Amino acid sequence: MQLSLAIILGLTGALCWGGADFAARFASRRVGAYRTLFFMQFFGFIALSVYLKFRAGFFEGIAPGWHPWALAALAGVINMIASLSLYYSFQIGVMSLVAPVSSAYPALTVALAVASGERITVLRGVGLAVTLVGVILAATTFTPSADDSAKESAHLTKGVGWAILAALGFGVLFWFLGFYVVPAVGPAISVWMIRLTCFSVLAVAAVPARQSLKLPTGSVWWLLAAVGFLDTAAFVANNAGLQTGQVSVVSVLASLYGAVTVLLAWIFLREKLERSQWFGIVLIFAGIVLVSI
Repeated sequence: MQLSLAIILGLTGALCWGGADFAARFASRRVGAYRTLFFMQFFGFIALSVYLKFRAGFFEGIAPGWHPWALAALAGVINMIASLSLYYSFQIGVMSLVAPVSSAYPALTVALAVASGERITVLRGVGLAVTLVGVILAATTFTPSADDSAKESAHLTKGVGWAILAALGFGVLFWFLGFYVVPAVGPAISVWMIRLTCFSVLAVAAVPARQSLKLPTGSVWWLLAAVGFLDTAAFVANNAGLQTGQVSVVSVLASLYGAVTVLLAWIFLREKLERSQWFGIVLIFAGIVLVSI
């Protein structure tokens, strides 16, 4: 078995996104989801700006004209909508239901990639399917919690609706990045534009949305910085993978971040994993092997 660069980049994206979501879990509880998303985007934008300034420049390898920048800005808007939908689904829905629904987005990415002309072997297709099932199982808990009250059940349909919107948003986003944005502006600039677009729109929308952007205090800054840096690194690795490999393969492998977050909670928070979640993790590794053959 030989791991290609695209597979390594996809798995790197999953590891970084898993760490980012783990840190975001604590940050959002302290300053709220909206402010976490805003300051995370800001930290990522600053870090990537410094990197581009001293390493590659802001215009190297970009197709001429305004069209590539418009595509990257549109990707930023899609990412913002999908991210807010995901956070909102967690806020009002039942976690054990909305988490696996939102993590199923690679199914749409793969379908769009195949419809756009990408071809995958039967063995690799089986590996992608096994991996996706593993991701959903790893993110799902079948044990009802004390919080699953009748009151929350009244919001179940609404929460699932936001989770579906998040899955649709991310599914379209990674297909759009792989086929249109990354080929036009490259992996790093595409993330830079996503960051710039997201935190700009969030800043403008804060007042009409009645959201506070008050500067946080204390140690939460370290959490926000960690989320911003890890999430940005994940995006760059993912987009580099989209540039060098198949969109369907890289998107499914990057979606393993959900399993990474679950494992981090098991290691550091001593959260118990159910047998179905361990089975899902086994399926993930089996799927990676099939994809890599």
